[in-house]
Amino acid sequence: MPSLPLLPTSLVGSYAQPDWLIDRGKLAGRFPPRVRAKELWRVAPEFLAQAQDDATLLAIKAQEDAGLDIVTDGEIRRESYSNHFATALDGVDVDNPGSALDRSGHPNPVPRITGPIARPAPVEVDDLRFLRAATDRTIKMTVPGPFTMSQQAQDDHYGDPEAAAMAYAAVVNAEVRDLFAAGADVVQIDEPYMQARPDAARAYGLEALNAALDGVTGTTAVHICFGYAAIIHERPEGYSFLPELAGSPVDQISIETAQSGLDLGVLTDLTDKTIILGVLDLSDETVESPDVVADRARRAFDLLPPEQLVLAPDCGLKYLPRDVAEGKMRALAAGAGRLRAELGG
Repeated sequence: MPSLPLLPTSLVGSYAQPDWLIDRGKLAGRFPPRVRAKELWRVAPEFLAQAQDDATLLAIKAQEDAGLDIVTDGEIRRESYSNHFATALDGVDVDNPGSALDRSGHPNPVPRITGPIARPAPVEVDDLRFLRAATDRTIKMTVPGPFTMSQQAQDDHYGDPEAAAMAYAAVVNAEVRDLFAAGADVVQIDEPYMQARPDAARAYGLEALNAALDGVTGTTAVHICFGYAAIIHERPEGYSFLPELAGSPVDQISIETAQSGLDLGVLTDLTDKTIILGVLDLSDETVESPDVVADRARRAFDLLPPEQLVLAPDCGLKYLPRDVAEGKMRALAAGAGRLRAELGG
């Protein structure tokens, strides 16, 4: 892994997809798709992969130009953070979907589990290799978590939510291992439903996450959030599931603090983890000043040393206009730069 500065900066995962690639109006006007949503793409199927590659290169360059230290592929090829992976598995019927409640309480079409969940081939390794070839910076890849995928499916096979989550954990574990073998520096597992459904997360979700990390060597992260600001508008004052991660083998934990003004006292339970600190408010299309970014980050300094912090947006930038996303990334990098100068790092 390339050496990183103090307070390195990173996206949580997604970048804003171009309007010429995807119908952003349709994307924003619905809940994130859990089954395939091919109707969102503006490019003809025979040219789509080429267009996605080109847009991914633009996303990588935008992150580099903004000054980010850890680069993702922007999840440009994905209709949502989770369905790209979840619909590539065996044992799920995506052509005849089931239904499950989204975190907002609304029913949504979801993959229907009809047999043993299996991964016929690596899903994101080619995307990771594309990213590795396009940048010499530290790179991160994101994978949906086993608990979250189990909550975004209708189980017609296992008959037991824990068994379904553990089946997803096995395929995530295999994917994470393959991503590190292919050159990933950081792999992030997205588990937003741990916040949305804390009781089930405690009952079996944490066990599934730990199983997904079993035997993994490499820097791992888990992202837990309150949902996309463009879709979930109300923010609670604190996390309903976070201290439980203290005993997990994950190295980094991504939390959002900007929009919610989160009480950072929760970090006292996570002092052995690196915290990916959300310092960009994605509910507001106003681009923060570097000073605002720096002030939000300083809130954590009384609880964790700067060496244990990565600075990031609250969540993915997927729903922001591209110029706003670019401005916020530049502010993120500039704010981190000011703090480094103050700290001598």
